[in-house]
Amino acid sequence: MTAMTVRPKDVSREALSRLPNLDIRELREEWCRLYKADASLHLSRELLIRAVAYRMQEVALGGLRPEPQRQLRQIAQELKQTGGAAKRFRPQLKSGTRLIREWQGRTYEVVVLDDGFFWQGTQYRSLSAIARKITGTAWSGPLFFGLKQNRSAGRRSPQTSLPICGTMEGGDAAE
Repeated sequence: MTAMTVRPKDVSREALSRLPNLDIRELREEWCRLYKADASLHLSRELLIRAVAYRMQEVALGGLRPEPQRQLRQIAQELKQTGGAAKRFRPQLKSGTRLIREWQGRTYEVVVLDDGFFWQGTQYRSLSAIARKITGTAWSGPLFFGLKQNRSAGRRSPQTSLPICGTMEGGDAAE
């Protein structure tokens, strides 16, 4: 077999379209070349095709951003420790999105970064850390900034969230 060389920024449709024509031995060789480890003998041919195709694109075009990587590590750790993982449904905010919140007569603006949040000249890893600084008490950052609803809708805070300015995954401006 001739190894398919994947150069950065050069994953061709041709290279990807050849994968289904490879036999399982050739797919395992591609796996080994791309992942620098042997493929499990229990992986199906279909899964090998998908994993090799993903890795070819990841090498050429770049992998996941830091936040999804962190979320996946957290889910994997939770699975390892408890055997299960809670479902997490949260809007994925694009870098550059501005979150605006009015609290006790003042307006606060936070900018979303690829790997955290920026507020008052400081970068934070979580919205909750910013909400804690603003309020002086423990708050869920996504709840404070109106990104998720309080589980008990009847216990609403008299403070109101202003609209989010910017974009969320999916390309629509949040209003």
